[in-house]
Amino acid sequence: MAIVENLRQKLSGRRTLVIGGRGFIGSHVVASLLDYGAFVTTLSLSEPSSSIEREGLEHMTGDIRNPDSLTSCLSNREFDYVINSGGYIDHTPYFSGGRDLIDQHFSGTMNLLDQMKNSDLKGYVQIGSSDEYGSLKAPQNEDSREAPISPYSVGKVASAHLLQMLRKTEDLPAVIVRLFLVYGPGQDHRRFLPQVIRGCLANQVFETSEGMQLRDFCYIDDVVNAILLAMVSEEAHGRVINVASGEPVSIREVIEKVASMVGGGKADFGKIRYRVGENMALYADTGLAKEILGWQPAITLDEGLKRTIAWYRQTLKADGSD
Repeated sequence: MAIVENLRQKLSGRRTLVIGGRGFIGSHVVASLLDYGAFVTTLSLSEPSSSIEREGLEHMTGDIRNPDSLTSCLSNREFDYVINSGGYIDHTPYFSGGRDLIDQHFSGTMNLLDQMKNSDLKGYVQIGSSDEYGSLKAPQNEDSREAPISPYSVGKVASAHLLQMLRKTEDLPAVIVRLFLVYGPGQDHRRFLPQVIRGCLANQVFETSEGMQLRDFCYIDDVVNAILLAMVSEEAHGRVINVASGEPVSIREVIEKVASMVGGGKADFGKIRYRVGENMALYADTGLAKEILGWQPAITLDEGLKRTIAWYRQTLKADGSD
C-alpha cells in the first residue's frame, strides 16, 4: 500500500511519454500510469485501436529511427517522465539484417534523447534485456561487464552505456531496467509462453528443445511496478537494475506446468536445437532492485501462469478459436 501511495503522489498529473506504448510491456505500463492519474502520450509505429482510448491518453504514430519523424511528433513538447520500451526482441545475425536492430535500439535512443535535450525531465527509463549478459555465469548481476551475442543485445548495451555516461556528464536522470523473461496477458502470440499455452489449449503436440535451459520468469504486473518505481527514484539514476523473479526454472518444467494446468497438449522435447551461443542458465541477482527500489515480485510463477492461461482461454473463446 505504501508503494501505491508513493507512486500515486509522484505520478498524478505528470506528463509521461511511453515509446512503444502499444506493445506488450508498454501497454501495461500505460494502463498503470493512467490508473495513477498521469497524463500519458504513447509513440509507436502502428496506429492505435479505438478500443484502447482512455481519458488522459494521447496517441502518436512515429518512428524513433527517423529524426524527422520524431521532430514532427515531439517538437515543443515537454514531459516529466519518459519510458523507452520501443523495439522488439529479435536475434537476427548482423550480416542477415542485424544492423537494423542496432539502429532501432541504439540510434533510436540517441534520436529520442536529442528531442529531450532541453527538457526538464524528472526521470527517464530505458528498457534493457537479460540478453545483454550473453553467456555470463548465473545469477547475472549488474556489476558484470556485459557480453552481448547479437546485434539486438549490442544495441541494448550501447544504449545503456550512453545513458550512464549522460548521467555522469550531463545529469540525465536515466535508469536502465534490465528485464529477464516477462510474461502475462496480451503478449505477442509468437513468444515462448503464448505459443505453449495456445498449443496446450488446442491439445496439440508441439515441437520444442530439450528444455534444459534455466530461465527467470516475472509476471507483467510485477515488472510494471518495478519500472514505475525506478522511474520516480532519484537513487536509481545512472543505475542498471535487474528486474526478475530471481528464481531459476527450466523451460521443460514451465512447459509441463502449463500442460498440467490446461489439461491438454504435449511437448515433443528435443525436436528443436538450442540457439547458437544460447546461455543455458540465465537468471538474475535481484538484490539491487530490493535495495534501491524496495521492490520484489509479489506474484508466484504458478499464480502468474494461472492468470495468463485464463486470459488466453477467454480470449480464444471470444475469438471463436477454441
